[in-house]
Amino acid sequence: MLIQIIALLIFVALFAIGAVRGVQIGVLMLVGAAGTGLLFTDMAVDDIIAEFPLDIMVLLAGVTYFFAIAQENGTVDRIIDWALERVGSSAVLLPAVFFVITGCIAAMGAPLAGLVMMPVGMQVARKYGVDYALMGLAICFAIGAGGFAPTSLYGIVTYSTARGAGIDLSPYVLFGIAVVTYLIMLVVAYFMYGRSLFGGKSAAAVASRAGSRSAEDSADGSGTADIDSTDTTAGASSRISRGSASATKVAFGEDDEDEALFDSSSSEHTGDSSPFTFVQILTVIFMIGLVGSVVVLAALGNDPDIGLLCFLFGAILSLVDPKTGKAALPKIDWSTVLLVGGIITFVGVLQNMGAVDLLGEGAESIGSPLIAAFVLCVVGGLVSAFASTTGILAALVPLALPLIAAGGVPGWALIAALGVCSAVVDVSPFSTLGATVVATAPVEDKPRLTRILVKFGMSMVVIGPVALVGGLVVPAMLF
Repeated sequence: MLIQIIALLIFVALFAIGAVRGVQIGVLMLVGAAGTGLLFTDMAVDDIIAEFPLDIMVLLAGVTYFFAIAQENGTVDRIIDWALERVGSSAVLLPAVFFVITGCIAAMGAPLAGLVMMPVGMQVARKYGVDYALMGLAICFAIGAGGFAPTSLYGIVTYSTARGAGIDLSPYVLFGIAVVTYLIMLVVAYFMYGRSLFGGKSAAAVASRAGSRSAEDSADGSGTADIDSTDTTAGASSRISRGSASATKVAFGEDDEDEALFDSSSSEHTGDSSPFTFVQILTVIFMIGLVGSVVVLAALGNDPDIGLLCFLFGAILSLVDPKTGKAALPKIDWSTVLLVGGIITFVGVLQNMGAVDLLGEGAESIGSPLIAAFVLCVVGGLVSAFASTTGILAALVPLALPLIAAGGVPGWALIAALGVCSAVVDVSPFSTLGATVVATAPVEDKPRLTRILVKFGMSMVVIGPVALVGGLVVPAMLF
């Protein structure tokens, strides 16, 4: 028992050291797995390496490669432009529209790719009088929802790890649970910060407010008067466009507000965008084909290999446009592959030496599987608020298996609840998403946004487990 406890302490210590020191946790975990396995077990090096999840590596590499090509050849930018040009200027709908667009981007392999919409959303919020908190939360929620898609990182890590442990968690069920959860959170955000948008304010009133902001900005030298002054004449006919801002080159800054909020080229973009090129059209067809293939194969009872499908489409696009294919190679998310692979390898060593079973015995000692599930979700949310959500998912999903094996808690429900609970706290300013909201907001609104995001994010540490354990795990236990 002492050896198992030492191994668990090494695991936790490596995770904490990596987070505090900013070291790649996956590297530490791989070394820690090898050292722990060789010192405390009779595992050979080959046995330790065999714990590395090759299937997840292929999946993550294939998905991020395909969508990196879509970014490199401009397809993602064109889709965003096309969508924004058709939005119109109804202020009450703008956060919802950004939720949908950002969610689609986040579903394309890497959730944080959705951050490309943050500076655009903040500029639009300023232009149309939308509360920055509402717009920022809408985009954060969309990144979380899209991230649990079967083609994106959070979803891949969660359902792949669960399936590897023999738990039948459907990726579509997981995605549906995440989408419903974040939609409810979006409605709450509208109620808290968007009620004024339903008051029938005229375009002239919004323009007047924007104009007064322009005067203030002109007085303090922030340089945004030229952007906002267009609001006084744009009115309801304004066309929102992202212009030529690149999805791969969005800058966030604390000092230069304009660069953080908006690529100046987009303020000069008034006409329709150029049509999709042949390569971009082909990329869109493959995107639709990817989703369609996954849905059809799953409906036929097959288990589609999304990673291989993405490599197939990526290979075809590389043959059509070799330059873009080559440029996309460095954008494969090897950092995440290493992070997830290292953690899962260490967890495999822990399972081999019985340390995970020890946690199961500890969960049983609580006396109530439901309370144990709640505590596990709270821990996941609390740690994730300050650390990598992906890392938490890779670590806690396997560690929840003993609780499931002990009986009384449906595996699919607990894993889904644990995954979403670990993500809903990411609006905290201590995480990447929340920090980006603050960084892209105007200087005068940063303190208020920080306070809001701290309260919202930290409250979700408790509210998330209460809602998801109560609304998902409890019904699953009863029925």
